[in-house]
Amino acid sequence: MTLAQLPTLTAPSSRKLDGLPVAIIGAGPVGLAAAAQLLERGVDVIVFEAGTSAGASVAAWGHTRLFSPWEYLVDEAAGRLLDKTDWQAPAAKKLPFGRELVDDYLLPLAATPELAPRIRYSSTVTDVSRQGMDRTRSAGRGSTPFLLRVQSAGATFEQFARAVIDASGTYSTPNGLTASGLPPIDPDSIRKNVTHALPDVLGADRGLFAGKHTLVVGAGHSAANTLLKLAVLAREDDRTSITWAIRGASPVRAYGSTNDELEARGQLGDSVHDLVRRGQVALVDRFEIDDLRPATDDRVQVRGRRRGETSIIEADQVVNATGFRPNLEMLREIRLSLDEIVEAPRALAPLIDPNMHSCGTVYPHGVAELAHPEPNFYIAGMKSYGRAPTFLLLTGYEQVRSIADELAGNHGAARQVQLVLPETGVCSTAAPTENGESSPEASGSACCR
Repeated sequence: MTLAQLPTLTAPSSRKLDGLPVAIIGAGPVGLAAAAQLLERGVDVIVFEAGTSAGASVAAWGHTRLFSPWEYLVDEAAGRLLDKTDWQAPAAKKLPFGRELVDDYLLPLAATPELAPRIRYSSTVTDVSRQGMDRTRSAGRGSTPFLLRVQSAGATFEQFARAVIDASGTYSTPNGLTASGLPPIDPDSIRKNVTHALPDVLGADRGLFAGKHTLVVGAGHSAANTLLKLAVLAREDDRTSITWAIRGASPVRAYGSTNDELEARGQLGDSVHDLVRRGQVALVDRFEIDDLRPATDDRVQVRGRRRGETSIIEADQVVNATGFRPNLEMLREIRLSLDEIVEAPRALAPLIDPNMHSCGTVYPHGVAELAHPEPNFYIAGMKSYGRAPTFLLLTGYEQVRSIADELAGNHGAARQVQLVLPETGVCSTAAPTENGESSPEASGSACCR
């Protein structure tokens, strides 16, 4: 279909923004929570989800157990929608797998009479702009409808909206393996040897790791989960070996603390620490990767530096658990104010920058910290953290509660933000934490939180 043939809606009057829906990008936990919060306030919404069902990115790591119990995983407005149905709330203290978060919460929520007609599946938002305005035009910008270009079923259409909430997450855009942040010089030559974070080591992906040497790169909870499963595999097949490479001097975040208020998160760290102490996992610290190249026998050669000396690790498989980054390409015509380091909203960045915060503590934040120069445009959920780690679903739920109040005209309530998160018990200023090396919890990925 050519550009001239694109089907479009009738152009709305700039005086009728209130008649347009709020467009939400992503039908993960935070996107659906945003929709529930807005509908509860009488604000119409339309939700675009690239996957074929709600929580598609969560389903990709559905074999992984979260370390947050159900009491921290259900948004309040979403829960009220579900309470109108025959939905049975899971046991509050139970720790679900990712697939249970999808099957027992996200799919029933998306199927409620209020949400179901408003969700468009297999619909990828490729661009966000303003009707008849690129980012350089200023006059009347705030009263001009947003224009979203959407690809669906092989066709492209356009949708107008009064506001946009981007809750598309970051799971599909992992950080690079090299210390420079750049891809390998010849990525195609080693593509078969590199695996995304949280592979199904004991299930569908077992054949990639059984009897092989695996290098796990990253110092966050995604790495910890993978190391634990590889250790189980190694006990079942003693030809399996495991190396763990990190850039920092110590994987303090992965090891966690006995004072962690989320018991399962603390146990996760203890278990990984035990694997290293017992020699079941070979920890290589201060390893900065320069490039990955093919080696003999279909292996990969990971070349880098350690303590100023050239260092090479050969492996059959490399698991990239170095964290994630936001995909900003579709927002090129939107006026964003992003921190130059972590790519989070500028007012939020100092509160979450891993170079400044290593305690897992996040100050309450909402619409004031998430606002951009573009009126009524917000990035929420894991994507709002940019490249920073340690995101929890509770954070995203309070973000979209605040945004919903703002869009509904309840400006005072929008700024009365309260956020009480379970403490990690980890606090270290002796060495910087590793930027981005953690697993997301929401907005397309709720892993292990």
